Amino acid sequence: MNPVVEQILGYARSIWRRRWLVLIIAWMVAVVSWVWIYSLENRYRAHARVYVDTQSLLKPLLGGLAIQPNLGQQVTMMTRTLVSRPNLEKLARMTDLDLRAKTPQQQEALYNGLAGKVSLEVAGENLYVISFVDSNQDLSKRVVQALLTIFTESSLGGTRKDLSKSQKFIDDQLQGYEQRLLEKEKELEEFKRRNMGNMPGSGGGFYSQYSQASAALDQAKQEFEEASHRKRQLSLQLEDQEETLVSVVPVTPTTTALDARISSLQQQIDNLRLKYTDLHPEIARSKNLIARLLEQKKQEEDTTRVQSKEMVKAQNPIYQQLTIAIAEADATVAALKSRVAQLTKKRDELYRTADSVPRIEGEFTQMMRDYDIYKRNFAALLERRETAAMTSEVETKTDTVDFRVIDPPRVGGKPVWPNRPLLVTAAPFGGLAIGVTLAFLLGQLRPTVLGRRQLNELTGLPLLGAVTMIQTDAMRHRARRLNYVYFAATGALFIAYLGQIVYYLLLSPAA
Repeated sequence: MNPVVEQILGYARSIWRRRWLVLIIAWMVAVVSWVWIYSLENRYRAHARVYVDTQSLLKPLLGGLAIQPNLGQQVTMMTRTLVSRPNLEKLARMTDLDLRAKTPQQQEALYNGLAGKVSLEVAGENLYVISFVDSNQDLSKRVVQALLTIFTESSLGGTRKDLSKSQKFIDDQLQGYEQRLLEKEKELEEFKRRNMGNMPGSGGGFYSQYSQASAALDQAKQEFEEASHRKRQLSLQLEDQEETLVSVVPVTPTTTALDARISSLQQQIDNLRLKYTDLHPEIARSKNLIARLLEQKKQEEDTTRVQSKEMVKAQNPIYQQLTIAIAEADATVAALKSRVAQLTKKRDELYRTADSVPRIEGEFTQMMRDYDIYKRNFAALLERRETAAMTSEVETKTDTVDFRVIDPPRVGGKPVWPNRPLLVTAAPFGGLAIGVTLAFLLGQLRPTVLGRRQLNELTGLPLLGAVTMIQTDAMRHRARRLNYVYFAATGALFIAYLGQIVYYLLLSPAA
């Protein structure tokens, strides 16, 4: 025979020798288990299905005007925190379960029990099943209804609470920035008043102004030199000309050229008076020139009266033009000289403030930079406050998340726990398994030689013979009777098991 098979048969014979121990343990375990199973309290499951619709029509319409929260993430967080401690305390108050817990230990046990009995399952996209298991059917239904309320209110309440905190934070920041702006404006006003005359102008900073003043002075000096040179050239030309010319043409008392020149200068004065006062150098120069022309005209008229009609002396027109040009050059040189003096004075003033003006400009630039930052942040916070206000209006007056109860809370007619047929089945077979295991262990602790091969392997000696035990009729009759009793007790165990199964499947009120 195969040694492995022989060893297995040896284990079976060892267990069979202790079959009464196996049967007794099976009966004890089965009876105790059946009594415990019968005493178990039925637990019923109440459940409800709810659909969370996060697709709002206002979302595309309010794009950019209001903040659009991440509703999917919000619902996910809500499902994970449904059995949090604050929600469990609220659930206990809503269902009056907190009245049962008088001590802190009882309250802790109550909250732990509620957390173990509540379940939230995802049954599809945005579809959730809320369930609660308890021995009281009415309590299970009330707990599920309360959980639906908490599930619905937790998202809306959380969003509105966050919006309220955000608005309060923005208002506090606005007050702070408004105060800083007022203080900075007062500081700027005081700084400008204290440094009046040294503030940077629209033309740029100190170095830019100094460069512009120097360039303007250089240009004015150049123009002054050119005007002076032109005046000298005109004077040299005037020296080569005769003041009067002899003419045989009769001279009329009226000198048309001088009148035209006087009229032109008078019109020029009128145009200048539209922009400047009579103290302007150009106006003064034109007045002087008109006076000289009037004097010249008077002299010509006097000379004309005494001259004969056949032979007269006339003024040289080139001489007159050169005289006028020299007068204009004098006025231009005077104006440029005054301009050079003014620009020189301005440049010298800027040079004298070379040490203080850059420092003032630096302070002013720093103050303006801080002021611009405060102003920009203040404007951004104002915009954020309007956005938060719009979002709050949306959350308050509209439903951004729509909760639809697909199945209202209901309790099944059959208990979900305990599964008595399964437990009743496990009791006798579990007892038999325990008995067989114990009999096997006893056989290993007190081994018995059950065959000649085993004896030969244990001793290593040759086997000369074997003595067979011959049973009498009385012994065989007694052994058969014990086997009958054993099989009857085993059958009774299975009959009791079948009776339990029939009772719980067909006759039990909870079946």
